[in-house]
Amino acid sequence: MASDDLTIRGAGIFGLSIAWAARRRGARVRLVDPHGAGSGSSGGLVGALAPHVPENWNPKKEFQRESLLMAADFWAGVAAVGGLDPLYDRAGRLQPIADESALALARQRAESARTLWQGKARWEVIPASGAPWEPLSSSGWLIRDSLSAHIHPRRACAALVAALEAEGVRVETEAPEGTPTVWATGAAGLIALNEGHPRLVGAGIKGQAALLDFDARDQPQIFAGGVHIIPHRDGTVAIGSTTERDYRSPDETDALLDPVLAAARAALPALAEVQVIETWAGLRPRARSRAPMLGPWPGRPGHFIANGGFKIGFGMAPKVAEVMVDLLLEGRDAIPEGFHVEDSL
Repeated sequence: MASDDLTIRGAGIFGLSIAWAARRRGARVRLVDPHGAGSGSSGGLVGALAPHVPENWNPKKEFQRESLLMAADFWAGVAAVGGLDPLYDRAGRLQPIADESALALARQRAESARTLWQGKARWEVIPASGAPWEPLSSSGWLIRDSLSAHIHPRRACAALVAALEAEGVRVETEAPEGTPTVWATGAAGLIALNEGHPRLVGAGIKGQAALLDFDARDQPQIFAGGVHIIPHRDGTVAIGSTTERDYRSPDETDALLDPVLAAARAALPALAEVQVIETWAGLRPRARSRAPMLGPWPGRPGHFIANGGFKIGFGMAPKVAEVMVDLLLEGRDAIPEGFHVEDSL
């Protein structure tokens, strides 16, 4: 397809990123979302950009590694054009090691990371030092990696909106049907795809998160006790999140958030008395394959799907945007094995 009119429905992280990449390559883009940008799960609080463990390598892990390595330039370009800082920071991640068995496994993974991460990032085992911004470790050891980063989801979406507006693209609330169209409609889009299919295509998985009034900017993120602790560069700390398949209300927080906060505070005593200033709940889109769904929509010529980011949408977004625009503008299919739409249908 030549650089021409392209409609993108959905202004979450996938839709915004694809619109940005397409516009930068010269396409005329129409971006449509009746609820506004970042109105779904992309308007959350956490923003952990973290890799899969460096073992049992597969196309999904390689795709995510490449996307994480692209992220610094991607977000710097967005900020330069739109003038709004997305609060991206590749500050790495710390994880406590529970016991001798976990320590041996972590050291094996450190060895495999040297090959699988191709020397562009480190996964290493370090002794705990007792520093205030360091999770408690019963073994006395921590995993530290330099590939993980974090971003403020709302600021990232706002930065993309500002950059797109600088390029003449605004988020519209409605637009007539047309082709080619990319459907990046998140949990609602996945749920709609289930209709008429003999098996589940995808679902909205509820997550809850909290924002704390604590300034730990420039520190690494922490994964401990099954929760993410994200020190945003605006002087807040995000804690998340739950994974709920059954729920009464998709966008209201409840008592299920309490154990998440308790786990974070137990792992990092510096947060013990810190005030919660905001909570969030919403549905995150998870495809049946557990990988993003990318590419042509079978049975609907001229229509494409970009969905299923679930917990890794912001980390995948730079690479998702690249391969979708390769397909849309150049007809080149660089979508990895397991990511095609039909893999989840």
